[in-house]
Amino acid sequence: MAEAATGFLELLKSCIVWSWTYLWTVWFFIVLFLVYILRVPLKINDNLSTVSMFLNTLTPKFYVALTGTSSLISGLILIFEWWYFRKYGTSFIEQVSVSHLRPLLGGVDNNSSNNSNSSNGDSDSNRQSVSECKVWRNPLNLFRGAEYNRYTWVTGREPLTYYDMNLSAQDHQTFFTCDSDHLRPADAIMQKAWRERNPQARISAAHEALEINEIRSRVEVPLIASSTIWEIKLLPKCATAYILLAEEEATTIAEAEKLFKQALKAGDGCYRRSQQLQHHGSQYEAQHRRDTNVLVYIKRRLAMCARRLGRTREAVKMMRDLMKEFPLLSMFNIHENLLEALLELQAYADVQAVLAKYDGWPGTCNPHGITDISLPKSATICYTAALLKARAVSDKFSPEAASRRGLSTAEMNAVEAIHRAVEFNPHVPKYLLEMKSLILPPEHILKRGDSEAIAYAFFHLAHWKRVEGALNLLHCTWEGTFRMIPYPLEKGHLFYPYPICTETADRELLPSFHEVSVYPKKELPFFILFTAGLCSFTAMLALLTHQFPELMGVFAKAFLSTLFAPLNFVMEKVESILPSSLWHQLTRI
Repeated sequence: MAEAATGFLELLKSCIVWSWTYLWTVWFFIVLFLVYILRVPLKINDNLSTVSMFLNTLTPKFYVALTGTSSLISGLILIFEWWYFRKYGTSFIEQVSVSHLRPLLGGVDNNSSNNSNSSNGDSDSNRQSVSECKVWRNPLNLFRGAEYNRYTWVTGREPLTYYDMNLSAQDHQTFFTCDSDHLRPADAIMQKAWRERNPQARISAAHEALEINEIRSRVEVPLIASSTIWEIKLLPKCATAYILLAEEEATTIAEAEKLFKQALKAGDGCYRRSQQLQHHGSQYEAQHRRDTNVLVYIKRRLAMCARRLGRTREAVKMMRDLMKEFPLLSMFNIHENLLEALLELQAYADVQAVLAKYDGWPGTCNPHGITDISLPKSATICYTAALLKARAVSDKFSPEAASRRGLSTAEMNAVEAIHRAVEFNPHVPKYLLEMKSLILPPEHILKRGDSEAIAYAFFHLAHWKRVEGALNLLHCTWEGTFRMIPYPLEKGHLFYPYPICTETADRELLPSFHEVSVYPKKELPFFILFTAGLCSFTAMLALLTHQFPELMGVFAKAFLSTLFAPLNFVMEKVESILPSSLWHQLTRI
């Protein structure tokens, strides 16, 4: 019995909500009609007469005070709304209406069922959003001397920001130095060189480190009991000095490659010696770690030199060998260099094999039902996967045909892959579709940010153009992603919510002459625009009323009479149509 009563109450409530949602205009006119019918019992005419008499006795000073007060109140509301919008990205009034009034009026959150299990994962999501704003070394960063400096010579613009170069200096100090550098004079010089801000000072320090290559070390070898022998050792040249010269002094890629080959000889010798001593103490272990980083960096840059000079197959082999030799150093993201080189060779089967290892999509989901963003995903991986899916259908894809017959399974997979890639980084399509001009990529990128989009599109635009119809498919489908992402943007669809810190970091990483792409666009909400208009209008009325009180009084009366003229006309028609006896009986109710 209780269940039946509860069901009846729910049904009644749903009917009332439905009627209020869709028949509010009918309710409005019914209320107006009842008010007009009951105007005699309610003494509406007398009350209106009293009000009009009161208004006629008011002085212009009252109207000035009224408009001034309303202008002040609307201005305070505008200031509060603007502050709340700048801090939280949404309107306070809009948020309150969506959160509290919409459920009362029958609004339903379409994504409540999809995210019902994600309430317990709010803390994990917040922690993950913070980690998403970490700045990463660009796997495809250019050479300063051979590429960035040449751009500066031609255009007079600095492609790198001080913040970006400072991050690179910190990386160099982390990977190329250790606590035992003071034992080797050349390494001690390079330790200071990496901290130098002046490029010429760094280059001079690197040359100085290379000149210190004949250091005599005295070793006592007891040939007989009363004598010793002095042995002279030639210490190896400083590998990090060659790295600095290859990066900053070499003006061409060929010169940089020669210097990196010399660095490889020196770095390989240091790596082998430290490998034998790494278990002799923490000092030797740190030195071996540093020598490993140096060797991996040199081999990676040599592979990139080969790729730049057109020896793509050689570059692919070097990258594969490097990944096999040092499989644990995933922080360098060498697989992204490999993907770009394989796409240049159009070895799409090999590209798919690399993606199968590093992508993980369709990804495993965490206990809260959201794809694990901690997997090594990037714009390169997501958009390369989308390119491979699009390649299977793009040559025959037609928007008109797809709208008539619907999408096939392969086309649906390609569209889903594009939507996934766009949700991960929504800035990339504008660069691939050449809706926005490209610049040289920075040395550091922010995942899911504009800097990562530039770094990806700078090298991969040619690969998308090579696949017939791929850009057309991207153009027709990429904007559909935003209809799938729930609102508000605190919720995600396939990934964790898009981080709000990307704009600030990208402005630090990208040069000032570049217009940073921002997502989501912080368009002013309706209530802020409405409040601003209301504030301006009331302020103008206050000023005009203060200057011309009599004229504004006449204008106000004329405006009100004009406003109520249609209603009076309708009421007169109703009185003329209805029978006088019926109308008299209704008014006596």
